[in-house]
Amino acid sequence: MPVIDVFVSKGIPIGTALAFMMAVVGLSLPEATLLKKVMTWRLIGIFFGVITLFIIISGYLFNAIL
Repeated sequence: MPVIDVFVSKGIPIGTALAFMMAVVGLSLPEATLLKKVMTWRLIGIFFGVITLFIIISGYLFNAIL
């Protein structure tokens, strides 16, 4: 991904770049609109909160490991 290559070449850690890539895909408005067809807004909020938490944790873990 060219954006991630630029981030990493500018000095952003790999874990942060990985978290950014996951967040772009996992926390999008089109996803929320699709989920709205089968979930309530409260459940969508919980889903996005859990996904956000695990993306942040995985970013920190990758930064610690790499």
